[in-house]
Amino acid sequence: MTELEIITEKSDPAVQRILDVTKPSRSSIKTTLIEDAEPLLQGLGAGLGFIEVYGSEGTPVPAELLAACAERGVPVRLMDSTVVNHLFKGERKPKIFGIARVPRPAGFEDVKQRTGDVVVLDGVKIVGNIGAIVRTSFALGAAGLVLVDSDLGSIADRRLIRASRGYVFSLPIVLATREEAIAHLRDSELPLIVFDADGELTVDELGHREDRLALLFGSEKTGTSDGFRGIPATSVSIPMISSAESLNVSVSAGIALHERSRRNVRGA
Repeated sequence: MTELEIITEKSDPAVQRILDVTKPSRSSIKTTLIEDAEPLLQGLGAGLGFIEVYGSEGTPVPAELLAACAERGVPVRLMDSTVVNHLFKGERKPKIFGIARVPRPAGFEDVKQRTGDVVVLDGVKIVGNIGAIVRTSFALGAAGLVLVDSDLGSIADRRLIRASRGYVFSLPIVLATREEAIAHLRDSELPLIVFDADGELTVDELGHREDRLALLFGSEKTGTSDGFRGIPATSVSIPMISSAESLNVSVSAGIALHERSRRNVRGA
C-alpha cells in the first residue's frame, strides 16, 4: 500500500483552506468540512465533489475509505497532530475529515421527480432531530424533505452533516419559506397528512394507502403553524399512553415513515 504524505507545516495551503471552511461567519458556503469515515463514505457515494481527504497521523484511514477515494481520484494525506490541534482549537478534533464542494441547493422539482412521500418539517430547529429524520427518510424511501423555519442557512451546515451521518447529501432537502412550502403543497396536490394528538386516523392506517403523501410535522412546542391549516388535510395520531404528553419529533417521523415503508421502499 502506498505510504501517505504527512502535512507537518501550518503553511500548507490545505491548512488555510480548512481554516476558511470552518469560519462561522462565511457569507457564501461553497465548500464544507465533512468529519468521520461514515459521513465521508456517504458523501463519496452520493457523488459529492471532494477536494481532499485527511487523516490524523497515527490513526489508520479505513481501507474502504482509501479505496473509495482512489476510485474517484480524491487525494488523501495525513496531518501531524500539532497541525490538527491548530485547526480545531477548543472543539472536537476529528481523526478523519475531508473538504468537499457543496452541491447546488435542491428545489421542489428535485423532490417531485422521486416517488416516495415528502416529509415537511415546520419550525423544527434542533439540528439533531433534523439529522435523525434525514437518515430515517433516506433509509425508508422518502422522496426528500422540505425544511421550513429551521434556522439553517445551508444543508452543508457541519452540525447537520454530523447529525445525519452524511446522508444529508443522499436525498433532496429543500430549505423553503413557509409561503413557498404552502404554495408547493397546493400546486403538487399531494394529500397532506398532519400529525396531531387527536387525529382522525391512527398512524397504522397510513400503511394501507398507496398514494403519495406529504407528511407534515411541527415543532414539539408549537405544532404546525396556522398557514398550513388553510390546506385541506387529514390529521393522524400516534397512539400512546395518556400520561405521555408527546413524542420527540424524530421518533414520530420514524414511526410514520416505518408505516409508509412498504409503499415507499418498493418504489425507491
